[in-house]
Amino acid sequence: MGIDVQGLNCLLYARTFGIFGSTVTMGRQCVHLKQRYLSKTLKREISSNFAAYCEPLLQEHFGSSKVDSVDMTKYEHATIIQDMNLPISQLLPHFKTLIDFGTLEHVFNVPQALLNMWALCEENGQILHVLPANNFCGHGFWQFSPELFLSMYRRENGFEDTEVFLARTNRPAIWYRVKSPKNGQRINIRTLGEVYVVVRTIMTKRPTQLYAIQQSDYLDLWAKDEPQPQKSTIAKKSLSKTGLKEIWQSVYWRMTDLHPSLEAVKIASLINL
Repeated sequence: MGIDVQGLNCLLYARTFGIFGSTVTMGRQCVHLKQRYLSKTLKREISSNFAAYCEPLLQEHFGSSKVDSVDMTKYEHATIIQDMNLPISQLLPHFKTLIDFGTLEHVFNVPQALLNMWALCEENGQILHVLPANNFCGHGFWQFSPELFLSMYRRENGFEDTEVFLARTNRPAIWYRVKSPKNGQRINIRTLGEVYVVVRTIMTKRPTQLYAIQQSDYLDLWAKDEPQPQKSTIAKKSLSKTGLKEIWQSVYWRMTDLHPSLEAVKIASLINL
C-alpha cells in the first residue's frame, strides 16, 4: 500500500476542493515516487524524507493538520491499532479526510471495513479510494467494480458528489470517468493491463449500517411490471464498419476512449495544471 503516480493524482485532484485538515490513512502509506518526480509534479523542491512515509507530504503540500494511520499491528508504527475486520471503537476521533490507497482489498470483511471507515470520517468529510479493479489477481482478497461505489455512495445512503474513475497503471496522464449506468445497462469493462478504480465522495451523514445495496441493472429490471426477454447485444448487428466496432465493444468492452460508459479526462485539466 502507498502513494504511487495515480495515488498522487488522486491527492492532487482532491486538493482542488480544499485543504485536507485532519487526515487518517488506512494502513501507513509509503511514498512510492522518486524525489525528482515529486518535485516536478508539485512544482517545488521536495526533500528526501518523503521517500519513507506520507505524513510530511500530506502536511506540507495538502494541508493536513495531523495525519493518523490505522493498521492491524504496530509493524509500521501506525497510530491506531485496529483489525478492520472487527467493529472499530466509537471513541476514536473523526477526520476530515480519509485515504484508502490499497488497503480495502487486503481486508476479508469488506462491509465491516467500510463501516469502520465511515465511523472514522467526520460528517461532510471526504473519502478517497485508489483500489485494484482489473488484473490484480493474487494481489489481495478482492478487486473492485465501479458499480460498487456508484451504488453505495448515493445520496440516500448519506453521500454526495461521488465521482468514480478508472485509471491505468501505465497511463498516468489520463483517467476515465465512469458514467452512472442508466436504463438497466451494465458497465462491462475488460482490460489488458492493470487498472485502478479511483473514488472521491463526501459523507454528509454517517451511515450506521449497510443498507440493501443492489446492483443498478437489477433494480431497473425489478421495477418493470413483467419480466423482459433478454436480447443479445450482437445477434442482429450488421457487418458494416460501424457494426463491427459495436460488436467489438459489446463483446470485449475494452477500456478505450470509445467506451460508451467512460469519458477520458486529462489529469492536467482535473488538477488545474
